[in-house]
Amino acid sequence: MKSYAKALVFAAAAMGATAANATISVSAVQGNPVYSGPAVTYDFDSSTPVTIGGGIRGPGTTANAYAQPIGSTGQYYTVGPSTSTPGSVLLGAVGPLVSLSFIWGSIDTFNSLTFTDAAGTPLLGAQYTFTGSQIAALVPAPANGSQVLNAQNPIVTFLFSGLDQTLVGGFQMSSGQNAFEIDNIALTTGGVPEPSTWAMMLLGFGAIGFTIRRRKSARELTQLA
Repeated sequence: MKSYAKALVFAAAAMGATAANATISVSAVQGNPVYSGPAVTYDFDSSTPVTIGGGIRGPGTTANAYAQPIGSTGQYYTVGPSTSTPGSVLLGAVGPLVSLSFIWGSIDTFNSLTFTDAAGTPLLGAQYTFTGSQIAALVPAPANGSQVLNAQNPIVTFLFSGLDQTLVGGFQMSSGQNAFEIDNIALTTGGVPEPSTWAMMLLGFGAIGFTIRRRKSARELTQLA
């Protein structure tokens, strides 16, 4: 029985480590003049997340300042010298975050995005930061800031697993030049229990069984005595 309990502990530790070491997966497809991504949660018109810095602009483009992403209508969010940089988007109390997508407008090499907690504090680790060059390579397309080509205005999707589903509560955008624009944020929340959760449940059930077995053995010894 002791060896069984030890095995449960080791299983819980291994599965917990797997969850803790989870990575963020990212994909990108070229945008379209008529938005073709998932159902929108925040469009910066009828629904707007909490933002820190940056600016909500549009509709339309302002030369040498910010450009409306292809597929975006109405207002959009932008960071850069013409507004402020960095700027953060807080997603609110959304529950376990399974996926996040949005239009990344006129993608440039000097754009970068870092995931934050719910208060807007950047999460530490290289796995939480993505550059415009990295995203453009997924389309694939050059990260040259084109305002008129679909490929340079992609719909980007991030998938979260493990502890990241509860750690990530927003993201911070930075741009060394004008500008980094996004629109049509889409969130998917919920998901199934993580490996660490299953491990803890397994450990709990094992502990209950171990306790019951010990009590039964103790009663049998008392009766024999």
